[in-house]
Amino acid sequence: MNIKGLDYNSQRERLVLPEYGREVQKMVDYCMTLPTKAQRQRCANTIIKTMEIMTPHVRDNAGYRQKLWDQLAEMSNFKLDIDWPIDITQAQQIKQKPQPIKYPATQLRSRTYGKLLMDIFEKLKQMPPCKERDELTASAANQMKRDLVQWGHVGDDEKIADDLARYTDGVIQLDLKRFRFAKVDVRALNAAKNGNPKGKKRRKR
Repeated sequence: MNIKGLDYNSQRERLVLPEYGREVQKMVDYCMTLPTKAQRQRCANTIIKTMEIMTPHVRDNAGYRQKLWDQLAEMSNFKLDIDWPIDITQAQQIKQKPQPIKYPATQLRSRTYGKLLMDIFEKLKQMPPCKERDELTASAANQMKRDLVQWGHVGDDEKIADDLARYTDGVIQLDLKRFRFAKVDVRALNAAKNGNPKGKKRRKR
């Protein structure tokens, strides 16, 4: 509802730094309109003194003048044309929005096993039969069983052998008559999943 003569904060332009109030922001906006650099410089010095009076506690902090000038630059959206007595480039860099993180374009064939195991499967496909491949196969099979248990699936040995053969394009054939899986500590896996890696019982409060 608009009532003539009433000026609501919700209808005003958003403050960059609310702790200094709208009057200081108006001073900054006015300072930017002054025609000469000398006038803007004097006005900026006055604004800094005003900010210092409004926040006397900042004097107890090291580098408080740096902070005040950084805040003045921020309130002017870094457009105030003066001879800055302090380097404000760091404040400008902090204010910039970070670049979006690019997610991997590759799509996992199995969310259950994850990218690490998929990379191991690819490596196993390229390795010749040797002791190192046997050891890596054993590590992969045991990790697959832990992953299945952690995802709430039954750690079925035949499924692991089938998956291992499928994801390595038939290169790795796990002999279940000879291979022995490592014992899976279900309690420790569940504890790690719930943010308690050591599996300690939490005290009741």
